[in-house]
Amino acid sequence: MRRSLAIFLLVTGVIVIFLVHSVYTLLTLLVEDGSADAIHSAEIPAPNSPLIDNMPQYIPKIIHQTYINESVPEIWREAQRTCIDLHEDYEYKMWTDAKSRELIATEYPWFLNTFDNYSQPIQRADAIRYFVLAHFGGIYIDLDDGCNRRLDPLLSYPAWVRRTAPTGISNDAMGSIPQHPFFLRVIESLRAYDKNWRLPYITVMYSTGPLFLSVIWKKYMSSGSNIGDGVGGGRVRILMMDEYNRFPWSFFSHHQGSSWHGKDARLIFWMGSHWVMLTAMGFMLAGVVGFGLWWVWGRMLLLGQRRTKRRDGGVWERAMVGWRWRGGKGGYELMERHEV
Repeated sequence: MRRSLAIFLLVTGVIVIFLVHSVYTLLTLLVEDGSADAIHSAEIPAPNSPLIDNMPQYIPKIIHQTYINESVPEIWREAQRTCIDLHEDYEYKMWTDAKSRELIATEYPWFLNTFDNYSQPIQRADAIRYFVLAHFGGIYIDLDDGCNRRLDPLLSYPAWVRRTAPTGISNDAMGSIPQHPFFLRVIESLRAYDKNWRLPYITVMYSTGPLFLSVIWKKYMSSGSNIGDGVGGGRVRILMMDEYNRFPWSFFSHHQGSSWHGKDARLIFWMGSHWVMLTAMGFMLAGVVGFGLWWVWGRMLLLGQRRTKRRDGGVWERAMVGWRWRGGKGGYELMERHEV
C-alpha cells in the first residue's frame, strides 16, 4: 500500500507541476505591478511647463489610430479630435483595413497569411498597432481614448505601455521608437500565439490583445532584456493609472468603447467579479477529483491483489495434490498426476 501511495503521489505531482509550468507566466502576472518601471508623477512636468522643452525626445511625433475606414463613428470623433487638435505639429496616421494590409504585404510578407486568416477583425486591429510602432515609431491611441493634454513628456521614454486592472498591461495607449526590441519581440511572437480558444473573447485577448501583450512583457522582463534607458536600451516604462486618466493632469480621457465585445465577454467579466467564489469552488472540485482518482487507484490495486492471491492459491493446491514428502534427501516424489 505504501508503494502504491508513493506512485500515486508521484504521478499526481508530475501532473500538477506540468499544469503549473503551463500557466506559470499567467500566475506571475497576478503579482506583477510594474512599479519597478513606472513613470512617476514627479518625472512628468505639468502641462505647458517650460521644463518639457528640456526633456529629450526619442519617440517621433506620430499619432497612430486604427479603424475599418476613414469614416470614424460619431461616438469617437470627439476623442479623436482632442488628440489631433492638441498635436498640430504631430503627423497623424489613420490605419484603415486596406492600409494595414498593404503595410503587412509590403514590409512584413511573412506575416500576411496569419494577418489575413484572423477570425476576428479586432485581431488585425490589434496586430497592426504593434507593427506600426515597431516600423515607424510614435504613439498609438485607441479611438475611445481622448487626449487630456499634450503627450510631449511621453516622447522621452523609448518605449512605454500602460498599466491596467486587475493585472498586466493594456494595448490601447503605447509609445515606442522604431525598432525597439520589445515591440520587435511582440511582432515576432504573434504567429506562435495564433490559436483558437473557442470563446472569441479569450481568443482575442490571448492571441493579439492585452493578455497576449502582458505575457510577452512578462517574458521579456524574465529574459533580462528590460534594461537600459535611452535609444540604445531595452527598458519598457509603465504609465500607471493615475498618470493615464484619473486626474485633470493625466494624459488621457476615456470615452465609450469596446465595441468588439460579445456575449462571452460578459461571462468573463462576471467571472472576474466573482473570482473568490470561483477559486473556492475550484479547490473543492480539485479535492473531489483527487479523492475520486485515489479511490479508483485503490480499487484497481485491491482487484489486482485478489487476482494474484487466487492465482497463487491455485498453483499451491495443485502442488499439494500432485506431490508428497518422502523425507531425507529424496525430497518430494510424484504421486498421481491429474491433468486439470
